[in-house]
Amino acid sequence: MNASLSIETATQLAVFLANRPGALARVCEALAKAEINIHALATSDTVDHTVVRMVVSDPTKALMLLGEAGTLALETEVLMIETASQPGVLAKIAERLAEIEVNIEYAYLAGGREVEKGLIVLRPSDVEKAKRALKDL
Repeated sequence: MNASLSIETATQLAVFLANRPGALARVCEALAKAEINIHALATSDTVDHTVVRMVVSDPTKALMLLGEAGTLALETEVLMIETASQPGVLAKIAERLAEIEVNIEYAYLAGGREVEKGLIVLRPSDVEKAKRALKDL
């Protein structure tokens, strides 16, 4: 595959919010006021709460800010993979990780329709082993 992957580990925040209108807006506004940029974001909801997974420009500052506001947030190490936006890239990554028996616990992607590069945020069962296996893909 000639997709020129750029792989780095990143700290992802899992933020637990009430599943109500305005909850995400308040978090995003607080981050913006603190000049913290959101690089990637995904949400998953249950009946009473939402888990917002996000990779931000300053996770330490964001974690402190959220804690001061009484919002539960947990840190997790993930891989941020910047790669060509083309069919088959994620399949190759998933195949390589399957070969070394590293599970993909979850992933989310970002990219526009007309962009050449996309961003994959991936939570493998073994971050370092996954990073090593993907570096020459």
